[in-house]
Amino acid sequence: MARRPLPRILSTGSAQIARSRELARTAADSATDVLHPLITMTRGLRRLASAGRRRWAETPRDRRGPLLFLAASAILVVVLVPYGPLLAVVTLMAAAAWQGRDRTPPAPEGPDESQIQRLQVLYEALVPYFSTAEDPSPLYAHGGDWETVFPTMEFDDSGRVAHLVIRYPAYFPDGEAASRARIEQLLAAKSGRGREYLFDWDEEGNELTVSVLAPLPTDIAAQRFVTAPGETVLGFTDPCRVRRTLPLDFGADRRDVPPVVWRTGIRSTEPHLLAVGQPGSGTSTLLRSIALQALQYGDVLIVEGGGTGEYACLAGREGVLAVEIALDGALAALEWAAGETERRLIAANQARQAGEPAPEDTKRPLWILLDRPTAFTHLAQSEGHKDPQAFLQVPLRHGRAAAVTVVVAEQFDALDSLSDAVCQHTRARVTLGPASAEQLTAVLGAPPHTTPVDDVPAGRGYARLGSAPVHRLQVPATPDPYDDATSDAHRQAVLDLLPPRSTPADAQSAADAERPAETAAPAGTTSPIDVESAPDADTAACAEIPDDTAGIPDATEAPADPSTPGAPVGTGIPKIVLTKAASTAPPPPVATPESTSAQTATAQTATAQTAAARTTVPDTALLERPVLEAAVPEGAVAEAAVAE
Repeated sequence: MARRPLPRILSTGSAQIARSRELARTAADSATDVLHPLITMTRGLRRLASAGRRRWAETPRDRRGPLLFLAASAILVVVLVPYGPLLAVVTLMAAAAWQGRDRTPPAPEGPDESQIQRLQVLYEALVPYFSTAEDPSPLYAHGGDWETVFPTMEFDDSGRVAHLVIRYPAYFPDGEAASRARIEQLLAAKSGRGREYLFDWDEEGNELTVSVLAPLPTDIAAQRFVTAPGETVLGFTDPCRVRRTLPLDFGADRRDVPPVVWRTGIRSTEPHLLAVGQPGSGTSTLLRSIALQALQYGDVLIVEGGGTGEYACLAGREGVLAVEIALDGALAALEWAAGETERRLIAANQARQAGEPAPEDTKRPLWILLDRPTAFTHLAQSEGHKDPQAFLQVPLRHGRAAAVTVVVAEQFDALDSLSDAVCQHTRARVTLGPASAEQLTAVLGAPPHTTPVDDVPAGRGYARLGSAPVHRLQVPATPDPYDDATSDAHRQAVLDLLPPRSTPADAQSAADAERPAETAAPAGTTSPIDVESAPDADTAACAEIPDDTAGIPDATEAPADPSTPGAPVGTGIPKIVLTKAASTAPPPPVATPESTSAQTATAQTATAQTAAARTTVPDTALLERPVLEAAVPEGAVAEAAVAE
């Protein structure tokens, strides 16, 4: 379904609305300045009227008559006196102006004693860094004047610095990251810990602006974001860092919030992502949020190394190819993903050489989400298997051209176990949870412009897309809906975003087996894969084999027995295509009394051999199965024996 473009008023109306608000604010300020005397007198008359009414209400009833007579006498005297009415009006206006004056106490023009002491301490702490012995007129000296280096300052309600402009000498090496880091660390410690500061270095003007950032909102729940195909919302950041906003629902309210949008696809420069954090920092929440957004336009393959069942809510859903938590399933799923990437590349290359557009199945996005893949590394080595990360080299290197995106989530203490391919090809980086400046620089490739704090909520961190600036990030709340600690509002928000459940392959096989007898093929007919379905004997027939039980049925066998229990929904790996050689079926023999017993014994022997093979074939044989000859199904043999 084609997406309609947004109305022009929604795309360009924000600038017009802002301009209109600025004009209205300017007109209101001008009118206030012109009509200020009239506004003051009106306010004073209202206060005088309120005072007179209150005085009349407080007067006892027996004294109201004399009070009225006294007021009438005063009015009569004023009228009879020359220029009395004019003097009365002037006196009334003067009293109204006095009563209508602004009684708000004026704000202090400068900092108070405690704030001055705080600024003096901050000035003295900067002296060793911004002064040298060779400077004839230093800006910073012990016992110097702090007013010359702090031209602008603001304080919050608690008396701590909220905004400060600092001048520093021109010989300070502000282009070196180490020198900047020392000054930023000092200012964050002296201005008050527990807050995030934004440092803006003006190298041309030799000024440093320190601002306290407001906390990012943590009440953003999972919801449908207004994005285009290929855009994924990682989280939300400060309004001053991005130029785009998204309308979000906050219960009954609705407001615009600036997002951090990650773009994937054939033109993306950062096609893969690496998320790193501490335990409980929200990396699994980020992967769930990405999966829910990716399922709108593509397919998702999930491999969880932690084994905690964080993604059980996605198992068996439409678009979810598999949710693997075991080593064998992870190996098979990642091997299939590598083969699928190669297949897409070959199909797209053949289409381009033929001058045709690429097939549609090569354009549908495929997302590979791995949560803690290093947990399988030691287990694979102990069991003699290949490291699952080795299968990621092809999707990581050629995934952008094949519409394959890889997202890896890992913890800080296991970064050394990640393969070189993962570290080299994941240029989009996210860090969540508390981390030191060295750890952030090692993962993001650049230090953040803000000071990291020790106590942060879940889902709070930093994001950097390629060579772009580092942004503060708050991941939308996307918890596991099956977790008992999840609130009802967040649980329902995630459940509303889940796609419907798909019909498992076992249910489809059982439905085929329960069809009426009149729809079955008559005895003596050929199997579904025989000479009539293949052009010649050398033609290969492809059969899709799901990973459900240890027994792997042949491509030419009858549907599975309905009584055989299938695998749980979401535990199977994606369907893998195996090629088998089709052989010509011999003509049916002539039924004789002597051959009936022999055929019955042959059918029983074949059935016993097939059952024994089902119980002995291991699960790992799915990817190593040799090419088999097409055989007559068991059901056809039994029906032929009964008919004869």
